[in-house]
Amino acid sequence: MTEIEPGKGIRTPGVDDEEEIVIHDARAVGGDDDFDRSLRPPKLADFVNQAQVTEQLGIFMEAARRRGEALDHVLLAGPPGLGKTSLAHIIAAEMEAPMVQTAGPALERKADIAAFLTGLEPGSVFFIDEIHRLGRAVEETLYPAMEDRRLPVVLGQGAGARTVTLDLPPFTLIGATTRTGLLTTPLRDRFGVSHRLEHYDAADLRQIVLRSAGILGIEVSEDGAEEIASRARGTPRVANRLLRRVRDFAEVKGGGAIDAVIASDALEMLEVDRVGLDRHDRQLLSLMATKFGGGPVGLSTLSVAIGEEADTIEDVFEPYLLQQGLIKRTPRGRVLTERAYEHLGLPVPEGMASLF
Repeated sequence: MTEIEPGKGIRTPGVDDEEEIVIHDARAVGGDDDFDRSLRPPKLADFVNQAQVTEQLGIFMEAARRRGEALDHVLLAGPPGLGKTSLAHIIAAEMEAPMVQTAGPALERKADIAAFLTGLEPGSVFFIDEIHRLGRAVEETLYPAMEDRRLPVVLGQGAGARTVTLDLPPFTLIGATTRTGLLTTPLRDRFGVSHRLEHYDAADLRQIVLRSAGILGIEVSEDGAEEIASRARGTPRVANRLLRRVRDFAEVKGGGAIDAVIASDALEMLEVDRVGLDRHDRQLLSLMATKFGGGPVGLSTLSVAIGEEADTIEDVFEPYLLQQGLIKRTPRGRVLTERAYEHLGLPVPEGMASLF
């Protein structure tokens, strides 16, 4: 059986240390993860878009290097797939610091976070993905570690218990979150650097698609990259995923090269339309239009009707639909906009105009 030791990674009993693969991330690594990692920009200068974020980070890192200090703790917020993990890796690389990575849900007890903190080398980057999912006890353990580089440890139980404080080396905690509002104020205030990443425009995504194609040895034209970028929902991770699927289509149907026609045909096969909506997005909009008269309809009702968890609808579907102006939230529930009816090719119901 494989065991996970906090702060050390994945260990398999009976396997020699020289043969053992140690993974600092507490989650399993699959093909998609390997693919995404291979396309991550290695330097801050290679990071497309988010210019204000990268410019500020560059200044802060250079100042820390000149003083010979660890970078202040960094909070990176924003929707999934915009490069928070990539930025964490870039910070570690440019600070020439070892990086330890885990995720909030994997830190269930104080002992879990203590094992990571006590194993850090001086100057290390400690990256916690989904930091908003930390438990309260674990989060409170981070407070003295972030502020004073100290870790209180309780020895014993009951009347004989005593607290021993361990000194920690200088380190940089980088937290990534898609739900800033779920972070407690005490934790949020302990980050000296806080940035929010925004969705990318089509021009930046085209540049990312061309760069990724070059790394993967894919022949893609400018208009082919433009076609993929325009349907990538403003997200580099989605753009790279679509590139891989279009590559498969091109190898079978088009001789391997990707142009606008091949890209369009491939994306139509994948049921990704001109504004980046997939079949599930359109199913949600169509359900609201045909079954609920365009709304307002509550989130729990939508969840049951479409067969998806409410959190999935709120975190995965809604952000892009809201960004595109296809739905809006009201005190009474979700409502389709006129643009949504136009996109679905349906007439706007009488009496709905007052809701727009």
